[in-house]
Amino acid sequence: MGSTAAAASVVLAVNGQRYEAVGIDPSMTLLEFLRTQTPYDAATNEVTEFSASSCLTLLHSVNRCSVTTSEGIGNTKDGYHPVQQRLAGFHASQCGFCTPGMCMSIFFALVKADKEASRPAAPAGFSKLTSSEAEKAISGNLCRCTGYRPIIDTCKSFAADVDLEDLGLNCFWKKGDEPADISKLPGYNSGTVCTFPEFLKSEIKASVDQGNFAPVAISDDGWYHPKSIEELQSLFHSNWFDEKSAKIVASNTGSGVYKDQDLHDKYIDIKGIPELSVINKSSKGVELGSVVSITKVIEVLSDGNMVFRKIADYLSKVASPFVQNTATIGGNIIMAQRLQFASDIATVLLAAGSTVTILMASERLCLTLEDFLQQPPCDSRTLLMSIFVPDWSSDGMTLGDHLIEEICLAFGAYGADHAIRARKVEDFLKGKSVSSGIILEAIRLLKETVLPSEGTTHTEYRISLAVSFLFSFLSSLASFLNEPAKVKNSPEKFLKVDNNDLPIRSRQEIVFTDEYKPVGKPIKKAGAELQASGEAVFVDDIPAPKDCLYGAFIYSTHPHARVKSINFKPSLASQKIITVITANDIPSGGQNVGSGFLMLGDEALFADPVAEFAGQNIGVVIAETQRYANMAAKQAVIEYSTENLQPPILTIEDAIQQNSYFDIPPFLAPKPAGDFNQGMSEADHKILSAEVKLESQYYFYMETQVALAIPDEDNCITVYSSTQVLEITQNLIARCLGIPFHNVRVITRRVGGGFGGKALKAVHIACACAVAAFKLRRPVRMYLDRKTDMIIVGGRHPMKAKYSVGFKSDGKITAVHLDLRLNAGICKTNMSSKSMMRGPGEVQGSFIAEAIIEHVASVLSVDTNTIRKKNLHNFKSLGVFYGESAGEATTYSLVSIFDKLASSPEYQHRAAMVEHFNSSNRWKKRGISCVPITYEVRLRPSPGKVSIMNDGSIAVEVGGIEIGQGLYTKVKQMTAFGLGQLCLDGGECLLDKVRVIQADSLSLIQGGFTGGSTTSEISCEAVRHSCAALVERLKPIKESLEAKAGTVEWSALISQASMANVNLSAHAYWTPDPTFTSYLNYGAAISEVEVDVLTGATTILRSDLMYDCGQSLNPAVDLGQAEGAFIQGVGFFTNEECATNSDGLVIHDGTWTYKIPTVDTIPKQFNVQLINSAREQKRILSSKASGEPPLLLASSVHCAMREAIRAARKEFSVCTGPANSTTTFQMDVPATMPVVKELCGLDVVERYLESVSAASATTAKA
Repeated sequence: MGSTAAAASVVLAVNGQRYEAVGIDPSMTLLEFLRTQTPYDAATNEVTEFSASSCLTLLHSVNRCSVTTSEGIGNTKDGYHPVQQRLAGFHASQCGFCTPGMCMSIFFALVKADKEASRPAAPAGFSKLTSSEAEKAISGNLCRCTGYRPIIDTCKSFAADVDLEDLGLNCFWKKGDEPADISKLPGYNSGTVCTFPEFLKSEIKASVDQGNFAPVAISDDGWYHPKSIEELQSLFHSNWFDEKSAKIVASNTGSGVYKDQDLHDKYIDIKGIPELSVINKSSKGVELGSVVSITKVIEVLSDGNMVFRKIADYLSKVASPFVQNTATIGGNIIMAQRLQFASDIATVLLAAGSTVTILMASERLCLTLEDFLQQPPCDSRTLLMSIFVPDWSSDGMTLGDHLIEEICLAFGAYGADHAIRARKVEDFLKGKSVSSGIILEAIRLLKETVLPSEGTTHTEYRISLAVSFLFSFLSSLASFLNEPAKVKNSPEKFLKVDNNDLPIRSRQEIVFTDEYKPVGKPIKKAGAELQASGEAVFVDDIPAPKDCLYGAFIYSTHPHARVKSINFKPSLASQKIITVITANDIPSGGQNVGSGFLMLGDEALFADPVAEFAGQNIGVVIAETQRYANMAAKQAVIEYSTENLQPPILTIEDAIQQNSYFDIPPFLAPKPAGDFNQGMSEADHKILSAEVKLESQYYFYMETQVALAIPDEDNCITVYSSTQVLEITQNLIARCLGIPFHNVRVITRRVGGGFGGKALKAVHIACACAVAAFKLRRPVRMYLDRKTDMIIVGGRHPMKAKYSVGFKSDGKITAVHLDLRLNAGICKTNMSSKSMMRGPGEVQGSFIAEAIIEHVASVLSVDTNTIRKKNLHNFKSLGVFYGESAGEATTYSLVSIFDKLASSPEYQHRAAMVEHFNSSNRWKKRGISCVPITYEVRLRPSPGKVSIMNDGSIAVEVGGIEIGQGLYTKVKQMTAFGLGQLCLDGGECLLDKVRVIQADSLSLIQGGFTGGSTTSEISCEAVRHSCAALVERLKPIKESLEAKAGTVEWSALISQASMANVNLSAHAYWTPDPTFTSYLNYGAAISEVEVDVLTGATTILRSDLMYDCGQSLNPAVDLGQAEGAFIQGVGFFTNEECATNSDGLVIHDGTWTYKIPTVDTIPKQFNVQLINSAREQKRILSSKASGEPPLLLASSVHCAMREAIRAARKEFSVCTGPANSTTTFQMDVPATMPVVKELCGLDVVERYLESVSAASATTAKA
């Protein structure tokens, strides 16, 4: 081992610029987005490029590397890269928070494809990337706004095999009117970005020449880099080594699953040990060093026999490309062994009969992977050296009627400590030929083997899933399952054609108009390129002010308990604490208030002294960095007492039983429509006390809650907050601090996704920062980690609906009574409060209506669309339920929309094809459904201010906040339109002159809130009124100039007006017409799905949306809103599962347990049509809202799933549920895979095999 201390500095290039960091904390990660990490081999002059995750990558691990970020490939100063330009031009950025990551994933995919010399040269303007690869380029990235479709189109625009005509709406050509041509796209040439600068190569070469480049094992900054096993062993035996403070790393990606619970002051990086990077291929198999990346393993195994290729294909589905590039094969296995990580990699390698070599106490041991996993968790001194995967010599293997000679069956992630071999099943199957009876017995043995441990969720589903996998595998060896006579196709015939591999296609139909140009044109989102390059500034991007401190919440883990004390574990992180802010630190005269809204009451900022629910803020830990604060908060030890407190109320039922209610304001009380008793007496049929339940949904915006508070002179404070409610935030901060409102300035430039979650809940973070900054007289920033955000912020209101309904024999509903039980300010519980989320109440109500309709159809055994059509509102009934919101009869478009979809010949044909598919397929079932929606939105007052600078540029302020909905884009268009009568071209020349500036609570007051889908249009109307005032002032000057010189340029007009001392700033406070404060939105959607009966997995084959957007202010923006809302709704209805523990504390608190839609889950065919209904001059330029209503259309997916499940239940005579019926069953929200599988039947495989065995026995007797 060397004896010289390693240099306590990290040298790297960031976007070509040299940086040297000296004396840094070894646990520091790359805080900026890291997307391309490029090691250089000085001996070969080769650069290896790959993408990586900056939040997982430790800064020391990129020493002597070049880091390229999204800003490095293109920016405002140097010009944008074609990836950034195309993302903007294909309308693929909304809030923009995820866009830099998308940009770099696409960029890396292009670099990787273009570097492969074996690929044919790409045509000019294209890359070597294929369309299929393009779709997978962003498979690891998450987006909550766009619905992914436009991002996929951006990716595909670079693929040489793409048909450009298939790409969606964009700014480069007008679809349908102009031919698509590569020359119209921003030009792409590979290799134009230098990802590894020459100066860094020179430094590396010089270091190699001097023999001191390779870091040695002794460090004076806590980062150790041993070069041999011997050096590593020396470190293990050194007197400073202990498992708590020292961490062994190769890539650190495991911290994405198992978050560090304390700081580490020493890291041992084992990537530099040659023995751990070996790759040895022989006739016996492949040996893989433990630090070989998963990407490299996939590459090696892909160049092998069938078994190796299958393993490689399996591994390619694990994690995302930028994790695979750095994550190691050994790290994954060690987590499975030591931490009971549910490793897919361990499972597949176990099935392949792999062995491992470990180093334990200086002794090398070779063990089977099975034995290794069964050992007690190894300590940190045990080193996994390599994994050996044997060669099964499978090429040329044929399947048919033959005895099973050798078989390995591995099962993992079913709820045990680790993956296992099903030895009893293997022994039973050896020497046998597969038959239905043999498979049945194998399944019985498997059920004795696969035993989930106590506390495992969905245990029956997991066992059923294991059974399904075994059946799928064994049935592929059984020819009897392939016989056509009355026996439907076997599973393997379907599994060969995986619908998940189908290409994603789309169609958009929109209406363009020049009547109010440039309003109505699908121009690209304002600032989209800034977002793609990463230059767009969000709150956490604001440079830290001098002496800035950082905060992290400590929250209660008990639902109703008195907080007696706050202490901290003795740890490295605890040493970083500067102070703890609690309710005691609220200034004298201030109030303990964290949020509040109008007449609905306040919510406390801090528990004082009783924590009312699990997840309530108790205090804020203050430290020098955000990472220190987050880690220190984990060290908190809270002492609770429940003495003299009532037991917590944790369910709605408990609240009802204990008569625990809030006082409901009269205007919120439900109002009956019609006479229920009379309606029931007129009914031919009745459904009494049926039930349906909808769980919550987490917002999962990409930017978590964040605020920065900066104290100012004279008891003033400035707070930068990511909020949808600027005015409310200002007011509550002032109340909290006990100062006048004018002492508080709240600024919001943009929000990285909101969906309602950045409304009232965002105020807590702003108030907490303000209290801390006010007390400490130093700036304080808080940027919540995802777990804390999910625990404290709440989400959509869960509901349980009990309904009774009466209806005629023709399906006409005569009466409905609903009992709604919801955690939404009615029942007083000790659960965390929920909040408004995109389409609050309307989403649940619309779904409940569909559940009732489907129940009625099931009872009558008729097509559901018949019942839907029978019960669609006519205009008269619309007025009964919605009053003045119904508007004019000419604007009621729902009936025609529904007819265009549900009564079309195409729909009838597709429904027939679904029925044919289901009659021909046993293990996969399809469903199709058409769902209509009606959605009421409300208009409210809003301010706007337009100021024309002396050079003719225009600054605009509005009350609304840009949260990704395109508000600023529409406002720019409206400004140009409003001032357009002063321009020759109607205002289009002004678009580039307009800048919408950040919202500022002291600059533009009475901004209200951003939400309810109408903020864009009311902001636009306020701006239009401001523009009208300016036009009135400027028109006389324009006419005077025209009389003298003819045509007048905009700049000349403004120059003359300035000299004439004309007021070039106008403010308006628009209020809606008292007779028109709300209106209705209409739409319908058809969705077709395919359900895997064996697993419960659902594939959305196609969705067709038709939405009445009125005369759209910007069709591209509204299209994006419709698509994004629909996909967010798909998540709510199908796979976003919220869960809490017995105390009500959220436990699905990260991406590992909470699954939002990804690019892999959107419809394979995604069609959207925006229609323009009849004019309504009382609406803003006859436009309509688009932010929330389309989310309701996603219930069409849930309804289609019900149809597919119904077909499966009929197939296997499944009668589970209270109704004891194959066709009538309760299907709650979300319909996750376990729910779907249970409804299809957990025992369908056994039922089927028993029927086949019985049929075979009957045939044999005959």
